Amino acid sequence: MTLLLRTLTVFAALGTADLAAAAELSLAANTTGKNVSFMREQLGRFERQTGHKVNLVTMPSSSSEQFSQYRLWLAAGNKDVDVYQTDVIWAPQLADQFIDLTEATKDVVGDHFPSIIQSQTANGKLVALPIFTDAPALYYRKDLLEKYDRTPPKTWDEMAATAKEIQEKERAAGQADIWGFVFQANAYEGLTCNALEWIKSSGGGQIVEPDGTISVNNEMAAAAIDRAKKWIGTIAPGGVLAYQEEESRGVWQTGNAVFMRNWPYAYALGNGDDSAVKGKFEVMPLPAANDGEEPSSTLGGWNLAVSKYSDEQEAAIELVKFLSSKAVQKERALQLSQLPTIASLYDDPDVAAAQPFMPNWKPIFESAVPRPSAVTKVKYNEVSSRFWSAVHNTLSGNGTAAENLELLEIELTELKGDSW
Repeated sequence: MTLLLRTLTVFAALGTADLAAAAELSLAANTTGKNVSFMREQLGRFERQTGHKVNLVTMPSSSSEQFSQYRLWLAAGNKDVDVYQTDVIWAPQLADQFIDLTEATKDVVGDHFPSIIQSQTANGKLVALPIFTDAPALYYRKDLLEKYDRTPPKTWDEMAATAKEIQEKERAAGQADIWGFVFQANAYEGLTCNALEWIKSSGGGQIVEPDGTISVNNEMAAAAIDRAKKWIGTIAPGGVLAYQEEESRGVWQTGNAVFMRNWPYAYALGNGDDSAVKGKFEVMPLPAANDGEEPSSTLGGWNLAVSKYSDEQEAAIELVKFLSSKAVQKERALQLSQLPTIASLYDDPDVAAAQPFMPNWKPIFESAVPRPSAVTKVKYNEVSSRFWSAVHNTLSGNGTAAENLELLEIELTELKGDSW
C-alpha cells in the first residue's frame, strides 16, 4: 500500500469514528422571554465544541401546557426528545421517566445551592440539574412613585392604595391606558404561584403543609383571595383574568402599569432599548399582609432532565452539564437577568455590574416558599389545578373565597385518600 493510500485510509477511519461519536439530540424548551434565542446561541457553541447536533423543540410559555405535553410524550415512551427543560415542581412527578444524574454530575453538583439540588432529588435520585432559579418580586415605577411622593409599599393594602392614587392622577393627566397593578390571574400554574404568595404572606399557610395536612380552608387564606378580587377592575384590568407572565410584561413594558408582579427575566427585558420603562423602575420583595411580616415569593426555577427513553443518553448528559455550567449560567445572568444556581456567580463582578439588582435577590429566593409538590408527589398537578380553579372562580365572581375554599378542601381530601 502506498503512503498516500495508507494516509487516506487512516483519515477515513478517523472520520468514521468521529461520525459514530457524534450524536443528534433534541431539547424541549419553553418560549418565555428570550429563552429560545439564548438557547439557540448556546446550542451553537455546544455543537462546535462537541460535534453533536441539537434540535430545539419549542414549547408553550405556559408551564401547565408544557407539563401536559411532556407527560403525554413520556407516557408513550417517546424517543424523539432526549433532554427536557423542566419546572422546579416536576421532579417528584416525572422522576420515573428520567435517568438518575447523581453519578454523572458528582463533579459539579457541589457548585449549586444545596436546597435547589434537593428540590430536584426524588427518592434519592437526582432527576434534573438546575440551569437557573427563580423567585418573583414587585416591580415598581420609581419615577411615578417619586413624582407623587410615595414610598415603595410594604403591604398589599399600601400597594393597592398607591396604585389607585397614581393610576387616577396619571389618567387625569392624559395617560388613559395606565393601570395600577398587573399580575398573572389566568387559570394555570402561574395563578397557583400568585395566590400562594397572597395566602402565605397573610398567615394562611401553603395549601398543603409539609406534613401532608390540607390547610387551605381558613379565614386568612379566604381574606387574602378576597383582597385580590378587589383589585380586578379597580387597579388591575378585567383582562388580567387571562394574563400570564408575558401579557403582564407587555402592559408593564409599554409603560401602562405602576406595579407588576413578575419573575427576574422581566428585568433585563424591561431595560431593553425597545422598552418604554427603561431606567424608570426598580424591584423589591413582594408585599405582606401587615407591615413587619415576612413577604412570600414562590420558589421557581428551571432544570434539565435526560429522558430514560433517549438512545443518546451519554451525549444528552454532556448537553445538560454544558447548559448548567458556570459559564453558561453567567451568560444567562448577563443576557436574561435570570438567577444562577451556582453560589459563586453572586460574587462575580461582571454579573454585579450588569445586573446590580441580582445580589439583592439572593435572600428573596433563599427564603422563598415552595409549592407543595414534594409532599403531594404525583398528585401535585391535580392539587394545583383544583387550587387555581377555586381561586380563579373567586376572582371571576363565581362564589366567595370562603365557599370555594371549603369546596376545595373537600376535593383535596378525596384526592388525598389514605395518603398523598
